Amino acid sequence: MSKIERGQGVSLWRQIAERLQHEIVAGTYKPGTQLPTEVELANDYEVNRHTVRRAIAALTENGFLTATRGRGTFVADAPITYPISSRTRFSEIISAQKRQPGGRLISSAEEAATEDVAKHLNIAAGDSVLRIETLRVADGVPITVATIWFRKDLLPDLVPHYAELGSISKALARAGFENYKRDKSWVTAIAATADDARLLQVEVGYPLMQITSVNVSESGEKLQYTRSRFRGETVQLEIES
Repeated sequence: MSKIERGQGVSLWRQIAERLQHEIVAGTYKPGTQLPTEVELANDYEVNRHTVRRAIAALTENGFLTATRGRGTFVADAPITYPISSRTRFSEIISAQKRQPGGRLISSAEEAATEDVAKHLNIAAGDSVLRIETLRVADGVPITVATIWFRKDLLPDLVPHYAELGSISKALARAGFENYKRDKSWVTAIAATADDARLLQVEVGYPLMQITSVNVSESGEKLQYTRSRFRGETVQLEIES
């Protein structure tokens, strides 16, 4: 039984959060391990589940825990350092940190470019573009969902290449654009939609970090316009100056 002090001016949920945080830092609960259930913790601390839930929510918000819908609450792994530079490659970034990258094609379509897409790809509104939705993972853990538009005139076979290879970088290399580079990036905070929440295994409204970017060829042709939504606790951005 984990004794906590009552009537000492410190709320019960905060005491529980501090106790759990200490155990995480001390290594009692190691990264990737599942936390006991709310019922088990409530019994252990002799409190109600609501009190435990507040403690877990606070630790999740501070990055010590991560909640995966349908699986439970886990001690968070160290966040992935994600450099934003002229050469940002998801697979290379993940592999360099001793983790296994993966990608899955969720959907694809050929469509007419909207004004926003056309502006970022330097084409006319209404021109044909290829849009794909992808889920990218590290060691099987969902990291980011991305909506990506490609110029169809330059990359007509991009979709089957990505479906086969599971990597945007490899698909672009097969099309002759191995040395593409990041031209611009924008970072914003957004709330998870129902679709993103399902794919990233979080709750609807969960805070996500969106990185919007444009990639260009060596000669400066706009190739790719991307909106990537990351689970905020899984990455820390490294901005190169």
